[in-house]
Amino acid sequence: METAYINSPLGITKIIGDKNGISVISVSDVGTSEVSKTIPEVLSEAVSQLNEYFEGKRTDFDLKLNPKGTEFQQKVWKALLEIPYGKTVSYMDQTKKLGDVKAIRAVAAANGKNPLWIVIPCHRVIGTNGSLTGYAGEIWRKKWLLEHESPSVQQSLF
Repeated sequence: METAYINSPLGITKIIGDKNGISVISVSDVGTSEVSKTIPEVLSEAVSQLNEYFEGKRTDFDLKLNPKGTEFQQKVWKALLEIPYGKTVSYMDQTKKLGDVKAIRAVAAANGKNPLWIVIPCHRVIGTNGSLTGYAGEIWRKKWLLEHESPSVQQSLF
């Protein structure tokens, strides 16, 4: 497995993967890791696509993914990939789509274990009442990501 660290507007982004695909993309506060001076070839496309996303030039990712998780987690993460850029769904909507409304806590827990930050867009899942509830990457990052993906930008009146 190869590892790279890059700067992002939300902190240091860690990318782990190999020829079988990207298995981890995570974020931490600035200063917890050094930015990589060289990017391993196997991770270069992921770095490029993440940079394009943060620059507002990319709305979809085209990467070979290889997240590690249980069969249930894999099913939940696959469903997350179907949430379009700039859209949100509620945890209840996600649970209904997966076929078992009683599994809402399990679905939310699987979202929280998502190993591929941004690429598997768990930040697009919100509370039924529209609240930005539950996000392993901290709520301020979820808010930033949703605003970044918002189709309409509010202009300042002053």
